[in-house]
Amino acid sequence: MGRPFSARVVDGDWRQAAEAWIHDRLDQHGDVLDGPIEQPRVRPWSTQLTVPTTAGRLWFKANAAALAFEPALQLELAGLVPDAVDPPYAIDAARGWMLTRDRGVTLRETREPTLADWQRIVVEVATIQQAAAPHRDRLLAIGLPDYSPATVLGRFDRVVEIFSHHPADHPAHVDAELRRRLADARPVLADAVEVLSQGPLPTTWQHGDVHPNNVFALEDGSMRVFDFGDGQWANAAEAMCVPFGWITSLTSLPWDPVLEAYADAWDLEPRVMREVLVSAELTQAVNRAASWSTFLDEATAAEWQTWGDGPVRHLSRVLDAP
Repeated sequence: MGRPFSARVVDGDWRQAAEAWIHDRLDQHGDVLDGPIEQPRVRPWSTQLTVPTTAGRLWFKANAAALAFEPALQLELAGLVPDAVDPPYAIDAARGWMLTRDRGVTLRETREPTLADWQRIVVEVATIQQAAAPHRDRLLAIGLPDYSPATVLGRFDRVVEIFSHHPADHPAHVDAELRRRLADARPVLADAVEVLSQGPLPTTWQHGDVHPNNVFALEDGSMRVFDFGDGQWANAAEAMCVPFGWITSLTSLPWDPVLEAYADAWDLEPRVMREVLVSAELTQAVNRAASWSTFLDEATAAEWQTWGDGPVRHLSRVLDAP
C-alpha cells in the first residue's frame, strides 16, 4: 500500500493540486474566492475543504480510492432525480474530487428530528431508489459497489476468511470461536438472501448511512439527503437499517410509523415490509462489514485502532438473527 490517505491529503503538494483545481472550477463558473481555503476535517476515507466565494461557501470533498465513485454517483442521481439530489458544482471523477454548494446546517444541527421528519426522510430515500432502480448498469459502471443479494454469501465467506487471517491483535480479527459461530449462522443468512431475491423490493441504490447528520431540512419542509460515499447497489430495504438502529437506540420515537411511511412509498403492506427488513438486516450486516473494511484500506495503523472495530462489529450482527 502507498502512503495512507490521511497523510497524502495534508501534504503540501496535494493541497496545492487541490487548490489549483478549485481555482480552475471557480474560474469556469465565474466565481471568485473570498477568503482562505481551510481543511476542517480529515478521516481515513475522506477529507473536506471549505471554500468561501463571492457566490457563497462551497465544500470540496476528496475521497479515498474505495469511495472515489461518490462524485460521479451524485452527478448521476442529480440527473435522475433533480428535485431530490443536488448536482455537484464540479467533479473530477478520476480523482474522486467534488465541489458542492453549501446547504447550511444539517437536520441534526437544526433540531432533534421529529417523527414527521423521519417519515419525510425515508420517503425521500424511496423516491431516489425508485428512480435509480432501472439504471443498474449505468450506476455500476461509475463504480457503485454491487452488493446485491446474489453477491452476499460470497462476500460473507471472503470477509470471514480475510478477517480470520488478521493477527490476533488486529481490530478486525475474527478468532476461532467467532468463526465457528459465523459458520453456524450461514444457513440463516442464505435464507435471508433467498427472501430478498424473491421479495417485492428491487435491488437499487441504497444510501448506506441515512441519519440526521446526512440530511438537510429545507425551508419548504422537504428533506435532502447528501453524503453518498457509503452508497451501494443492494436490496432497497437495506437503506432502512441505519434509520432503524438510530430511532430505536437513540430516540424515544416509535419505529412503526417510519416503517409504514417507507412501505407506503413502495405500495407495500407494513407487515410485508417488516418481514423483508428482517432479512435485509442480515445482508446489510455483511455488506456494511465489507464496506467498512474497504474504507480503511488506506488507513494508518493508528486509524485502524480508532476505527477498526467497525468491520467485525457489523459482521457479528448476523448472529442476532431471530
